Amino acid sequence: MQISSFCYLLISLCFSFTFSSPLVFAQQTAKLTIDELQRLGLQANGLVFAARSQVDMAQAGVVAASAFLNPEVTVMAGPDSNRYSLAITGPTSMQRHVTVNQPIENPFMRSARINASEAVVDATRASYDQVRADLAAQLRVRAYELLLRQEQATMEQDIYDLADDVRRRIAINVDRGELARFELIRAETEVQSAANRKEAARLNAERARVALMQLTAGAISVNFEINASLKDPVQLPSLEELRQEVPAVNPEVLRLQAEQERANQRISQEKAAVLPSVNVLYTNYQDAQFTSNTAGMSVRIPLFYRRRGEIDTAIYDSARIRDTLEYRRYEIGQLFESAWQMLQIAQRRVDMFEGGLIKEAENAVQVAQSAYRFGERGLIEVLDTQRILRGILGDSLQARFDLQSAAAEIDRLRAHYPKELLVE
Repeated sequence: MQISSFCYLLISLCFSFTFSSPLVFAQQTAKLTIDELQRLGLQANGLVFAARSQVDMAQAGVVAASAFLNPEVTVMAGPDSNRYSLAITGPTSMQRHVTVNQPIENPFMRSARINASEAVVDATRASYDQVRADLAAQLRVRAYELLLRQEQATMEQDIYDLADDVRRRIAINVDRGELARFELIRAETEVQSAANRKEAARLNAERARVALMQLTAGAISVNFEINASLKDPVQLPSLEELRQEVPAVNPEVLRLQAEQERANQRISQEKAAVLPSVNVLYTNYQDAQFTSNTAGMSVRIPLFYRRRGEIDTAIYDSARIRDTLEYRRYEIGQLFESAWQMLQIAQRRVDMFEGGLIKEAENAVQVAQSAYRFGERGLIEVLDTQRILRGILGDSLQARFDLQSAAAEIDRLRAHYPKELLVE
């Protein structure tokens, strides 16, 4: 009886652990690095899947362009009908007529068509890389925005706690009759303002969290955390290396180059279509008395119309893409220069705040509070120093976020994201 009770207890504990452990693991907070977050987003976002499908479609187009033309078979059969008497024509019979028509494709036209299809694959693959680079940059910016909002919420919470502590001290002095009630009303107003800012900062942090989950298509848990900081160092190649790298690897430039190649191959294809096209013919004829086998060819000669309109259209399309390519290459270079300048400006601002500006503002707040306790300073001076500190801290956080955003923009322009983590 004791053994049975022990077994029953053991089984109950096993079932309890089995059904409760998923809940325990689900409640654990997931900590994700920036690279892990980008990997999850790139593997879950539907826009990436759609772009990948475009690449598969283009590769299927190469298969279709490489296929040989199918033969055409014509079969005709029917009875003979005598127009005269049987004594003159003899008995009626059946006749059969089989014709095989095999088009012989122009090799120049076939080669141009295949090359054009392969250029379409390169263009769609570049578009696929552009989608991934854009999404990876958005994920990185949104992740640092979430960190920014969380830091702002923490800062507003600290300022609220500080203002509430000042209010409590004033309330005590008012009760003792050492201060006028007007000071307490002013302090309560400041506390209410700090509470409103604290709540707004908290809601902004939640909004940033939802936006990040939206980009990952729900692939991350609700209670995730970012294992990163706004103080993360920015590591980029030198300016000269980036100036050479960005125009060479930018996905949009590569896409336009592939489209330029496709347009050139289309010109070759239209010019090759002017050449005569040949069909090889074979015919088998049978009736009651004879069997006939004949072979020959049919040639289509472009005598009156030599595809002038199609050739000109392809030439103008090639010129349009070439002009677009040159403009976009220049524009992307200017976008990189602008992002680099933003990076330098943000870095200078970060260095300025880290150079002692924040520390001086914190010391000013401490001095003002100590002077207020001893009655040497008024409440207005304390509140002013707190506002100055809040503004400096907010500007410092924004400068760090701007630094990370500029770095993300540069990585987007050069299509730098964790490709090695992707499963093609």
